[in-house]
Amino acid sequence: MLPEWVLQKAAGEMLEYGTSGQSVMEMSHRSKEYQAVFDSCESLLREVMNIPDNYKVLFLQGGASSQFAMIPLNLMNKSGKADYVTTGQWSKKAMAEAKRYGTVNEVASSADKTFSYIPKLDKSMFDPQADYVHITLNNTIYGTKYSELPDTGNVPLVADISSCVLSEPLDVSKFGLLYAGAQKNMGPAGLTVVIIREDLIGNARDITPVMFNYQTHADNGSMYNTPPTYAIYICGLVLEWIKTQIGGLEKMKEINVKKASLLYDFLDSSTLFKGTVEKDSRSLMNIPFVTGDEELDKKFVAESKAAGFVNLKGHRSVGGMRASIYNAMPIEGVEKLVEFMKKFEAENL
Repeated sequence: MLPEWVLQKAAGEMLEYGTSGQSVMEMSHRSKEYQAVFDSCESLLREVMNIPDNYKVLFLQGGASSQFAMIPLNLMNKSGKADYVTTGQWSKKAMAEAKRYGTVNEVASSADKTFSYIPKLDKSMFDPQADYVHITLNNTIYGTKYSELPDTGNVPLVADISSCVLSEPLDVSKFGLLYAGAQKNMGPAGLTVVIIREDLIGNARDITPVMFNYQTHADNGSMYNTPPTYAIYICGLVLEWIKTQIGGLEKMKEINVKKASLLYDFLDSSTLFKGTVEKDSRSLMNIPFVTGDEELDKKFVAESKAAGFVNLKGHRSVGGMRASIYNAMPIEGVEKLVEFMKKFEAENL
């Protein structure tokens, strides 16, 4: 979901951006007009996320899934070892890809309880010789989120933040690398953002393809090839919305906590519905729930869709329902959902 403010502004600039005589989609990525759009997006991202000066911001393509390979190719270059924590489908895929390039240690996993919690992690669990530690900060499918970051000592912490980026403040300095597919909270599909500490750039393996080398993109200002120009423009508008309309990430967090609490409070008091995630691991963005009866789940999904609630069906791997309440979802949307769930409960008990 994109903020209406963003969609309206983009619609107003669809035929002509400023006085350029062209749409952003028609601009050369080498033009001064587009460079201004690009620079504005990066500047806003640095400001909104408070990104330190010793970090590069890269605007790439290939989705977060391409990073599953780029990260080990660029970072698994000293001991050839890395630690991974498995908390869902995406962290499993990231770990499987990394195993192609070096020795991977699965430090912990929550697979034993269908990824319904974040494992407790202690500094002693991590290999001090590892080249990096990888976590998935928020797990879209299973609705879990790290409530605190693991202490990895001097080993760089790498995190997939695709489904929680820009939802609340994040101390970038605690990470060696952050990456996110934009399509959850930053803009439309097609853009992948990488925030990487400068000392981690420039050590890619010899076999690394040019396009998979962070150095390539850092040296060329993300313009080695044509970037996803329109997606970057929309990302810039989303960042402008967060800054000027919301008031920054602290305020964004307040709104997101309020939205999530509305739904979690209902689930905790409901006699029909129940949340599937342990309380200390609950996501602000993705809230899965079930009735305990597959047929009733199907009925709820069908009736909710007829009532105008879209995409409430849970991921095919877990079933049930899942409400994704990303930044752009207004609080009124969550209120309406809770009203509908109360009505459904009254009619089906």
